[in-house]
This record gives sequence, C-alpha cells and structure tokens, in this order.
Amino acid sequence: MVNHTLAAVAHNARMNSVAIVQARKGSSRLPGKVLEDIAGKPALLWCLDRCRAIDGIDMVVCAVPQGRADDEVAELAMDGGYFVTRGDEYDVLSRYAMAAREAGAETVMRITSDCPLIDPGICAAVLALLHSEQVDYACNNMPPRFPHGLDCDAFPAALLYEAERCARDPYEREHVTPWLRRHRRLSKACLRGPGGGLERLRWTLDHPQDLAFFRAAAKAMGKDAATASAAQYAALCLRRPDLVAINAGQCDEARLEDAARAPLQTAPFALSHAA
Repeated sequence: MVNHTLAAVAHNARMNSVAIVQARKGSSRLPGKVLEDIAGKPALLWCLDRCRAIDGIDMVVCAVPQGRADDEVAELAMDGGYFVTRGDEYDVLSRYAMAAREAGAETVMRITSDCPLIDPGICAAVLALLHSEQVDYACNNMPPRFPHGLDCDAFPAALLYEAERCARDPYEREHVTPWLRRHRRLSKACLRGPGGGLERLRWTLDHPQDLAFFRAAAKAMGKDAATASAAQYAALCLRRPDLVAINAGQCDEARLEDAARAPLQTAPFALSHAA
C-alpha cells in the first residue's frame, strides 16, 4: 500500500533527489526500537526530521514493511508529515525500488532508521559528491571513519532498479546496497571521515545500551538535542567519556575491519564542517 498523497505528488512533479529511510518495528535485540522515546520524541522522528534538513533532498520517504505488525511505524511517520510506502519486509531492495518509483526519484539517498543522529550536513556532502564527481555510487563508509550511525549512500534510481533486477544473493536483497558496492563496473566515491578514533563512537540504535546512550546524550545536550550536529555530539562525547562507555561494549569490530574501499577518496571531512 502506498500513500495516495505520495502517488499524487509523484504524478504532478518528478522528484529529483529522494531520501528513503527503511523502518520496521521488528528487531531481535531491541523490539520496537524505532518507536522508543528519546527526549520526548520517537527515535524514528529524530531520523526523519534530520533527513528533511538535508540540502538537495526534495522528499523524504519512509519505506515500511507491509502487514499489521508495522502499522504503528507507518502511522507514526505519516502523522509526522512524511510519505510512506509499504513493501516486502525482508526483500528490502525491492521495498526501496518501490519507494523510489512511487516518489518519481532520479537520485536516491539511502538512510536507515536506526540512526537518530544522522547528520544533514554530511548527507548533503555525500549527495554533492555523487554529482560533482559524476560517479555511480557515493557513500561515507568505504572505509568507515565516521561514528557508526552517520552512514549514508547516494546513487541514481536507475542503478537501484538494475540492482533489483540483477541481485540474487539474499544478503544483497536484505541490505540494498551490497550489489552496487561490489559491482566492478560501477564507479564509486567516498566522503572520507575524520577517523582518529571517532569511528569507534557508536551512534546507532540496536541494543538496550544504545538506547541508554541516546537518552543520556540527549539529556546532556539539552534543548537543542534533536537538532544538534554530529560535530556537537562528537565534542560532547570527547568531553564526556562516561557517555561513550554506556554502549562502547557494542562496538561493531567487523565494520571497522571491512576492507572495502572506494577508488575515489576525498580529503578527510572534519566534523566541524557539519556544524
């Protein structure tokens, strides 16, 4: 099922750049995580609201699985003023392609809903990199040198549809971009993060400890918590190692050891640029 509003908007005006955020209620480690409250606002709306602030994005779409189990997620996004598409729960690649078609996207930015601190400035830089270098795929995690939870990808919708047709590996269907990242024919660029230990910061919501971190960090940030930049949160974490310790035990070492590297690398992006 697709919002009638979304279909009407796409019919009247083709959207150039669309941020698609995948979201569902199910989670083995933290069920209902996107509905959890952080400083008075559900985690999903933290992510969607920050996506709406990305320079160059024309529309934000929340791609939610079909079925009654995820109706609450879809309703939350719609009540927040966002367009929603409903697709296959496990074939997330097809769900993204459906969302892109319904939105009339020419360029897609992929973001996951477990990133409440996704940074509009960093996302805008990745989107700009895709166009300025005229590559097929741009990201900020080949290699991963930003805090975990700031990851984003940008690519032409036409390549998303090609991936939908060609990807056969279940992993490629579930995680959307591996087919694009692995395909040798496609040119790739990476917005290189600052590194220096910042890549070990965990700003993704997947464990109870992560939720405790977000709530503590938001409380420490105060009234600007929901809109503070990645640079401001990085500065907070450097001042408050006690906050970092809350979920440091969940650091994804496999992510840090990933040897995938985009052929085109920018100079390190200082988090102060995202302030």
